Amino acid sequence: MVRLMDLKQVCQILNVSYSRACELARTGVLPCVRIGRTIRVHAEKLDEFIERGGFRLPGGWRRRPPEHAEGTA
Repeated sequence: MVRLMDLKQVCQILNVSYSRACELARTGVLPCVRIGRTIRVHAEKLDEFIERGGFRLPGGWRRRPPEHAEGTA
């Protein structure tokens, strides 16, 4: 089951303002989905985003990272 969070929860986790979280979601930096006019963030993908230091995947969130990307300099 996919756990979705609203942007207020994301703001608390990332310690950013609501407008900044909206901007990150709108520009595709945050792993999010739109449900009508609301924006929801995948909790697991947000954890991955944080672990990578705030960088999104090459090619966007719907694609898997290349197999060789891990462990390369």
